Amino acid sequence: MAVSVKKIMDKKAHQFMEAYLNNPSPTSYEWSGQKIWLDYIKPYIDEYQVDNYGTVYGVINPGHDYKVVIEAHADEISWYVKHITDEGYIYVTRNGGSDHQIAPAKRLNIHTEKGIVKGVFGWPAIHLRNGAKEESPTMKNIFVDVGCNSKKEVLELGIHVGTVMTFEDEFFVLNDRFYTGRALDNRMGGFCIAQVARLLHEKKAKLPYSLYIINAVQEEVGLNGAKMVVEQIRPNVAIVTDVAHDTTTPMIKKTERGEFQCGKGPIVTHAPAVQMNLLKLIKKAAADNKIPLQLEASSRSTGTDTDAFAFGAGGVVSALISIPLKYMHTTNEMAHKDDIDKVIQLYYHSLLAIEENHDFRYFS
Repeated sequence: MAVSVKKIMDKKAHQFMEAYLNNPSPTSYEWSGQKIWLDYIKPYIDEYQVDNYGTVYGVINPGHDYKVVIEAHADEISWYVKHITDEGYIYVTRNGGSDHQIAPAKRLNIHTEKGIVKGVFGWPAIHLRNGAKEESPTMKNIFVDVGCNSKKEVLELGIHVGTVMTFEDEFFVLNDRFYTGRALDNRMGGFCIAQVARLLHEKKAKLPYSLYIINAVQEEVGLNGAKMVVEQIRPNVAIVTDVAHDTTTPMIKKTERGEFQCGKGPIVTHAPAVQMNLLKLIKKAAADNKIPLQLEASSRSTGTDTDAFAFGAGGVVSALISIPLKYMHTTNEMAHKDDIDKVIQLYYHSLLAIEENHDFRYFS
């Protein structure tokens, strides 16, 4: 019978979710968010580690040779200052897969050593644009205005080439169904695995292996944090959580992308990086506990930290559980409450199904 996680989604969990999602954690600047995440999970783990680039992991039941990982990534897409004009306007480059088309008229937090400086992405007024030859936003023409009249004034604010910027949009709940905001990709995954740690602790679950709960950095620029930590830990099993596209929203072709919808349960992926016996275990845990699943196929890589685990450290038995998400890499990413509940449940029951020294080989 499926364990109820309704009680775990209490005031404390929601406060953590809101604080964690609102906190800026740009790729390679994740440390303030990592501190929030670690402080939350500390009561539910036995020990923890922080590596040189900011990946954090807690360990439950340490000391076993057999190691199982559950993992999410902590970083959010952002912008770097690329060039400051003599007139005081700022041109940017991406830090991760930031979307230039949503940038015009967005507000920014610019993270300087002196503190947050506010800015906006400017854009010519509609009155001044030629509709017949109208330019679309591109990386060549979007720019940031911080209210300065010269490069000297910008520099005096503490802004320089390489300063990082994030959108200021914050978390809210839409129609009492959807968690909404920026960077649900993939701090919502980090929230889920934190709740798994809490659930294991409160249910006094006994695991016959060491469980590593990892919040990795720099996924958005090449799975870097996962590539580092897999070599540090050298686990036997890894179940990664990330997000996947809700393809029922307008302008998306289901025949090309598959059909996935928020509110219909976690997505599990079939791909070369996914070990089929582990996937079967996860599917069985879902069936036994009446957790609905959606199925995805990826022809090559999954594009997630799953690939770093599967193809690193000698080939870790790996699988991917994804949260359906609307409007990925925008400031209005949306995840359904029911899916978050089901992802936590699926992790919990899958972990309980992994046996001591579990042999996932197809044959021996």
